[in-house]
Amino acid sequence: MFFRIVFCIFLLLIVSGCNIGPQTEEYEVIYKGHNEQKQAQPSQNHKNYTIAVIPKVSGIPYFNAVETGVKEAGRDLGINVLYSGSLIADWEQQEAIIKGYIEQKVDLIAISANDPKKLGSVLKEARKQGIRVITWDSDTNSHFRELFINMVDPEIVGRHIMDTLSSRVNEKGSFAIITGSSDAANLNEWINWMKVQQKEYYPNMKLVDIVETDDDPKKAYSASKKLLNKHPEINGIIGSSSVGPPAAAQAVKDINKSGEITVVGLSTPNLMREYIKDGSAQVVTLWSPKKLGYLTVSIAKELLDGQEISDNQYISNIGNVRVKEDTVIMGQPIDFTKENIDQYDF
Repeated sequence: MFFRIVFCIFLLLIVSGCNIGPQTEEYEVIYKGHNEQKQAQPSQNHKNYTIAVIPKVSGIPYFNAVETGVKEAGRDLGINVLYSGSLIADWEQQEAIIKGYIEQKVDLIAISANDPKKLGSVLKEARKQGIRVITWDSDTNSHFRELFINMVDPEIVGRHIMDTLSSRVNEKGSFAIITGSSDAANLNEWINWMKVQQKEYYPNMKLVDIVETDDDPKKAYSASKKLLNKHPEINGIIGSSSVGPPAAAQAVKDINKSGEITVVGLSTPNLMREYIKDGSAQVVTLWSPKKLGYLTVSIAKELLDGQEISDNQYISNIGNVRVKEDTVIMGQPIDFTKENIDQYDF
């Protein structure tokens, strides 16, 4: 009898885990945690929370992976989660989404901000209405939110990306950076540390251009081609957002300069697998965006439960996180190369 009960529970877990459909409405509840309370971790403060998570842009693999993590956390923690983003990286569209969530009276809004200042007014209004506000991936000015969930230490990742390029071009030559939105705080901070690292350690390298793509893959490819035409002398390209490295690698491949121009940066292994294997890109760096989504919802619930986040705290399915003042840091970056890229799938 005991084994029959265990078997039935196993089947229910499989069915529930596969029954997540596509997003069909702008403010769709993508997981209703109260339907599976038995799977949630016990909490004496547990309430039927609704947490709204807003990415910088929707429809690209990086933020699709974040959404998967958000859904899983909603299921595991037994809470309602909403996930909605605009099709382009635009702060005004984010503002409209936030206003919708204010009307819905959600308990907490977690946003990856497209502008650190311009979203301030609507976020202050949300807090005035009793809605908690945190940021993740890309921060706002600190007085608009309670805390920021960062993937990695920005200094570490910025300096590291510069190192991955310099080591492959013999620490000399000119290079360019392809970024997302020029207003994105996280991208600007990473680029700043890339510049610092270059000036401190690689005096024979020169940054000749930074081009913006608004995290649009087509715009990134067009910008890469223009960059190569404008600066035929460059021997390196850094992509500071996930659409940059694949666009740059394709553009380099199209002019038959694979291996002559080094392509590095921040992107997902699934986007870069082909380019890493054929030599049109050399290495990309990232973290698990799925874990970032999971961590964001986990931290949100901790705050709503009245808990403080402490340094080196263990978070289920994530591990130990670091806390520096009002910033939670998820972990260390991962390099994906020809030797290890097939070990990852996101």
